[in-house]
Amino acid sequence: MAKVQIVNCTTGEETIEDASKEQLAEFAKIAKDKAKAQAEAEVRETQRQAILDRLGLTADEAKLLLG
Repeated sequence: MAKVQIVNCTTGEETIEDASKEQLAEFAKIAKDKAKAQAEAEVRETQRQAILDRLGLTADEAKLLLG
């Protein structure tokens, strides 16, 4: 079973306990959302690079143009 660390910010007290089903579901959702965002970023970067290649520009040259 996964463990979670809980920190009381007021007292500094730390406890470690088993993660609940709800926490595990939330962790899975966060991981899925992060993977989706990463995949979307990779697609955007590939598309951006394809446009630069068609124009015959480097990323630095595009930055200068778009400043």
